[in-house]
Parts: sequence; C-alpha cells; structure tokens
Amino acid sequence: MNLSVVIPVYNGAKTIVNAVKSVVEQKKPADDFNIEIIVVNDGSVDNTLQVLNEYVLAHRVKNISIYTTENGGVSRARNYGIKKSRHDWIGFLDADDVWISNKLEIQYKYLTESCIEPVFIGSARNKEVLSLYGKKITSLYKARLIDLLIKVFPQTSTALVRKDVIMDCGLYDTNMTHSEDADLWVRICASGGNFYYHPESTVLTGSGKHNFGDSGLSANLKLMEKGACYMLHKARKRGDISFLVYALLYIFFKIKYLRRLIIVKLRG
Repeated sequence: MNLSVVIPVYNGAKTIVNAVKSVVEQKKPADDFNIEIIVVNDGSVDNTLQVLNEYVLAHRVKNISIYTTENGGVSRARNYGIKKSRHDWIGFLDADDVWISNKLEIQYKYLTESCIEPVFIGSARNKEVLSLYGKKITSLYKARLIDLLIKVFPQTSTALVRKDVIMDCGLYDTNMTHSEDADLWVRICASGGNFYYHPESTVLTGSGKHNFGDSGLSANLKLMEKGACYMLHKARKRGDISFLVYALLYIFFKIKYLRRLIIVKLRG
C-alpha cells in the first residue's frame, strides 16, 4: 500500500512540526507500506516555512515535499496536494492535529485483513464516542448517506481515502469555506463506495478546543450552518435525496444551529 499524506497549513508555525513529526514517527504497518508527506503552505505570513525546513533538515526527513501557494483557503490547498500526490491512497492531516503513533497500523488492518474493500475509512478522535440514533458505535461501521447528512463524521485528519475515488467525485469544492469536508464525504458515500468508520481513536485534534464555537473556521456558527445547507442543496440537486428528505433535513439543520448558539452562549 502507498499513502500520500496531505497537510495544508496557514500560519501554523506553532503546530506544523508536531503534525509532520506524527507522520514521520508512525509505526510502519508493513514492510511494503510507503508514505510520502505533502505540505501545502497556503500563503502563510508567519515563519511556518522556516520552522518546517529547520525540522526537515535537522532530522533528515525523507519523502516530504513542501509547496507554497497563494492563500486560497484549505479546500484549494488540499486539492493542490492531492493533485501533486504520487500514491493510490490519500491521508489528510490538519496542521494543528497529530496522529497517534499507531494510527496507520490500526487502519491498515481494516484495509487489508477483511473482505470489506473500503474506499474510505475514518475513525474517532480525542477518544470521542460516536452515537447514531441514540446508539453508540462500538465496532466497524459502514456509513449510509443519511447517516452523514444527519451527523457529519469522521473528522478530516482521521480519514484515508482512495485517490481515484476523490478524483472521480470532483475533489473539494473550493467555493465552500465551511462544511467542505462533509460535502466531499457525502459525495463519496453517495457514489456507492464502501465508506467505513471505526471507533478506535487515532488522532488528537485542535489542541483540545471544542468541536465548534471556539476558534478557527468552526468558530463562525452562522457560516457553518450556511455551508451545511449548501451541502444539502447540492445533494438534492444531484438527486441523492428526495425533496421530502431535503426539507426535513433543512429544518433539522436550523434547529441544530439554534442549539449550538445556546451551547456556546452557556459556555461563556
């Protein structure tokens, strides 16, 4: 198996080394498992490149490519990295997240030691427990389209995806600044690919911040809600869901948005 790990970064001087290091120090799942690291510097104006290059030189990191582009957002940066990749599987990692030391070892077993033939596999992060319809997911789970529309999962840095599937589905929508991951996941799942989730936690994300309402892109709840509704509109336009399902989910998204507003207000 060959894996390209795409890491977009913007002004990530404080975190990028830890992110890259977590890939470099991965336990190798098999002798024939090859990894390349692709860092896309999305027009950073801090010293991200300096600290990254110093780390690469000091530790003689091999199989890493560093590209700098004009600032265009995380979706464009990820697409750039995907297009530059040489391998048949893509792994995503955000610059402020880290993989646990045996992430690939855990996921490699699911990819090779069963008959499921996944095109996508993701996992828990931060030791979370995913619940769907009031039931905890405690074993390998094949997600349905409706599952992803009701509750977006998994988090981006946990995902391994076949490159040909991403290309066939059209890459990230660069018009989206929020819910762009959910949009791509939905398209992959709707395409008929085997979309799997496993409950082992393999990533530490966001330096312990909440999933929404704290900082970064997820801090803007209104734009998150707007992005989710746009994703839903696209699914309806493609014919992935009926108008009735679209209408019910639209109402559900509005209720979720109001609930999050209340939660964030109570935190403060």
